[in-house]
Amino acid sequence: MNVKAILAAKKRNLGGDIVSIEPTANLAAAAKSLSAHRIGAVLIRGAAGRLAGILSERDIVRALSEHGADALALPVGQVMTREVTTCGEDDSVASIMERMTAGKFRHLPVIANGQLVGLISIGDVVKQRVEEIESESEAMRDYIQTA
Repeated sequence: MNVKAILAAKKRNLGGDIVSIEPTANLAAAAKSLSAHRIGAVLIRGAAGRLAGILSERDIVRALSEHGADALALPVGQVMTREVTTCGEDDSVASIMERMTAGKFRHLPVIANGQLVGLISIGDVVKQRVEEIESESEAMRDYIQTA
């Protein structure tokens, strides 16, 4: 199983829209976007739609702990994570699980041909893996019953 299959499943079930925000938007607007879309991270696009950063719930919590309520007026570009780990469509589920675990993050932007094509969350990975295991289990039951 690879990232491309996870993105395809997301597009079938959710439409696969990539939620992003401008780096000049304030943190309050970003938090509202996260809440409205029921997501844990939003991508920040820079010039020509390129990935400039990612803003996660953790980034917001860190900003609030450092600046208090004043953090909500800060531009997203000041708070976002700039060093973003990404993956490709051909990356295996095992490899992205390993990267997410080692880096202690829950979201991985997907890049293909230098362009942002999606965002994979740990929830997407777990859902795909559970479906895989259930399918394998059902195939094994069918095999046993016909043997």
